[in-house]
Amino acid sequence: MNFRLITQTMGYILWVEAGFLLLPALTACVCGEVYWRQFLLTAALCAAVGTGLRLIPVKKAQMHSRDGFVAVALSWVLLSLFGALPYVFTGAMTSYIDALFETVSGLTTTGSSTFTAVSHLPRSVLLWRSLTQWMGGMGVLVLFLALTPRMGEGAVFLMRAESPGPIKSKLVPKVGGTAKILYTIYVVLTACEIAALRIAGESWFSAINHSFTTMATGGFSIYDTSLAGASKAVMWIVTVFSFLAGMNFSLMFLAVRGKLKEVLRSEELRIYVGIVAAATLLLCINLRVQAGIPFGDSITDAAFQTVTIMTTTGFATVDFSLWPTFCRMALVMLMFTGACAGSTSGGIKISRVAILCKSLKRELKRLAHPHHVSVLKVDGQAVEERVVASAGAFIAAYLLVLLAGALVVSWDNYGFQESFAASLTCISNVGPGLGILGPMENFSILSPLSKLVLLLEMLMGRLELMPLLALLLRSTWRD
Repeated sequence: MNFRLITQTMGYILWVEAGFLLLPALTACVCGEVYWRQFLLTAALCAAVGTGLRLIPVKKAQMHSRDGFVAVALSWVLLSLFGALPYVFTGAMTSYIDALFETVSGLTTTGSSTFTAVSHLPRSVLLWRSLTQWMGGMGVLVLFLALTPRMGEGAVFLMRAESPGPIKSKLVPKVGGTAKILYTIYVVLTACEIAALRIAGESWFSAINHSFTTMATGGFSIYDTSLAGASKAVMWIVTVFSFLAGMNFSLMFLAVRGKLKEVLRSEELRIYVGIVAAATLLLCINLRVQAGIPFGDSITDAAFQTVTIMTTTGFATVDFSLWPTFCRMALVMLMFTGACAGSTSGGIKISRVAILCKSLKRELKRLAHPHHVSVLKVDGQAVEERVVASAGAFIAAYLLVLLAGALVVSWDNYGFQESFAASLTCISNVGPGLGILGPMENFSILSPLSKLVLLLEMLMGRLELMPLLALLLRSTWRD
């Protein structure tokens, strides 16, 4: 274990966070708020601790797979601990646990909140909430790799540990180049959504904040009732950009380069489009027939909630916990699947579900034909058995953590619906739950123990379980 290199990497990451903290400090100055001091103080603390960690001499500048997992896991924990300080320093929150929950929810792009209301918050604090989601969407370490291309061969282990999805490949030979491409696409799409929302009538501040949280598939809003009351133009803009954020960014890169045939050959993309279309249609019909909602409103609401829940963005325009049972069940199933690998969304990911479905089909064939031999393929290429086994292990770990989290939350004596949905929405990084933890409510009523368990689930879900679970193994810490 290369502890010194891991520590140095964590120092760099704190520098990145310190740089982001300057933006809300500047916003406070421009808006005439007194909170710029608190943000500068937090930035100074991050920079000072980061510098101290950075000055630790490194004997071997070589990072291996285990080092990458540990560095990513510890970096995200450190980012969360420091990122919670502005909420406490500004007085927006009095409880550090609540502030930590809010920060982890932001960085992991979950969107669950312990604020009972947000419209009264200073603009600098609101911007910091949105920035935490935008930072965490593509990944803070991916940004670090884009800014520091000299990380060497160890960079690939950092990207693998932080980037979502079971199959990860570089877009160009160098990892730093891949990171730059991903962030360029991310920034361009964010800028396009800002312009679109501004044209649709949103204020600049609203457009910037909601674009940050849409492209990160996070769902934090500057309004108390999320996007309820937004115009249909705004709803469709958010729907479209949430859908794009749920796509594999590698496919967007190929599309920009004119390789549309390769994009259209993606099985995961075809499944993603198919699920969104089918779920939207079924929810629309169910809302029209059982709830009597006019067709124009039902298609808009169905498309918006299907996309924002499946991509784990988590915005809401209506309290869907009051929708017919079929609609709620469909949305819960979408929370499980998530969108595409290589996107900013959470959940299990379509690629894993597809791999396991193909594996199930192969096992059923073997029952009828014991000597049958076949190779699993995705997009015409063979999938290694290691990847198949990894997908199965991930889902097993996912379900165990989900049930354990639900069991702990049930200690607060809320209903089964609330306990299970709270655990599911946190490990899938969706945001809104059901019942009294629904899209128009918040998580402030939960006990400190439940909040700590749920924020741990958020981190596990964002880092896809393995980096944090690896920290629990004794062998991880052995030389």
